[in-house]
Amino acid sequence: LSSSGYLLASAEELAALAHCEPAAVAEVLERVQLFDPVGVAARDARECLLIQIKNLGYDRDPILRELVESHLEDLEAKRYKPLLKKFHLDVEELREYLDIIQSLDPLPGSSFGGGEPTYVSPDVYVYKMGNEFVILLNEDGLPQLQLSSLAQMDMDSASEKEKEYCAEKMRSASWLIKSLYQRQRTLYKVMESIVRHQRPFFEEGVTRLAPLILKDIADDIGMHESTVSRITTSKYVATPHGIFELKFFFNSGLELDDGSQVGSESVKALIKKFIAEEDPKNPLSDERIGEMLKERLKVNIARRTVAKYRTALDIPSSSRRKEHF
Repeated sequence: LSSSGYLLASAEELAALAHCEPAAVAEVLERVQLFDPVGVAARDARECLLIQIKNLGYDRDPILRELVESHLEDLEAKRYKPLLKKFHLDVEELREYLDIIQSLDPLPGSSFGGGEPTYVSPDVYVYKMGNEFVILLNEDGLPQLQLSSLAQMDMDSASEKEKEYCAEKMRSASWLIKSLYQRQRTLYKVMESIVRHQRPFFEEGVTRLAPLILKDIADDIGMHESTVSRITTSKYVATPHGIFELKFFFNSGLELDDGSQVGSESVKALIKKFIAEEDPKNPLSDERIGEMLKERLKVNIARRTVAKYRTALDIPSSSRRKEHF
């Protein structure tokens, strides 16, 4: 199974491992897919949701079944008009179907931990010194390269071909050393720009993370977006608020009622905080979390958006959280 609870092997592969026919695997798989959490060992989201619908007894509704079987992409893209016309529904009836589908869990394994821990050594450190932030590069893993003294050996007796060969290798070595130095300089400039753009985060934490895109940093330091993208991939920074991947600082924005913006990661952090502080016997619904966000941030955020962010945080729905308690 994948970390999301999906089956990664085919019926034929499992049959070969168990020395049986694929039909026998299919029969057993149908039983396994009804284990808790229902939908585990499904091959994809469509099959996972159909299993849950059948388990709840909703499969008797042909419209609900076909929406899941054939129109998940339409629902995700909010292409509602063709569906209203095809199934002869009004908006409220379609909303009822959407509520049922959104109450299902497309990632039945996501609430269960697993896998080996990943240990991260930060590439950059950001410390606060007085009113300023100081950036230090972690160069422990970088070799201190220099040209060997052997490269300067006497070439008087060498042929022109040998001299050219040695000169070419020395140029390549010098280029490599300069490239490593330039890479560190670029990383420093990118981090310096991120600190400028995200200073409220470095001052106060994740809830103050501002909207930011690669182009903002690229324009600030006079480099191409692709360069910024490469230098921030799989790089980590140690901050006063924890260790984060550099890509974490790039996030979309939600517009507040006063016209300003708040970063999506800030909203996720608040959702995580609200759920961590909830009463386990009476967990917060996505709708209630949306109301709390509006009170705190003065931002209108749809229940569907709260559900999307909650799913991205690997947090189960309120009903699942209550069951787990």
